[in-house]
Amino acid sequence: MASDASTGEEDFKQFEAEARTLKLPVTRLVIRPDKPEIAATFDAAIKARTGALMAMSYGVVNRNAKRIAELGVKKRMPIMFERSEFVDGGGLTSYTADDADIYRRAAIITDKILKGTKPAELPVERPTKFELVINLKTAKQIGLTIPPNVLARADRVIK
Repeated sequence: MASDASTGEEDFKQFEAEARTLKLPVTRLVIRPDKPEIAATFDAAIKARTGALMAMSYGVVNRNAKRIAELGVKKRMPIMFERSEFVDGGGLTSYTADDADIYRRAAIITDKILKGTKPAELPVERPTKFELVINLKTAKQIGLTIPPNVLARADRVIK
């Protein structure tokens, strides 16, 4: 699920390529920002026999995350979000770079620049700390049992 046809195209292509290596079928469902017919998008997912959704973080998805999570529960559709706060709001799960770690690294880099280091001299960094969040309340509402070994790997479990 992405926000619109113009945003997230490259991210979706990467996601799709990874899914293909795992032999997982992927269907792109689009929510248009000018006409966010979210319920219709869910109906299309159900009609396509979609087993789960990955809500990619873009404007229209972010603005409608609570509604998307509510529909996921209502339609009994597991949804993985890119942002952990959407799991706090009722989404099933997220696995994403740890925002606090990213902000800390950004502060360190900013400090170096303010002390005279040229930005071009700084290495490009990728996130190194990730967070898995699982909402057990949502799992129960949609009739999904999270295996104990997955729960044991979670950084945070919402009960």
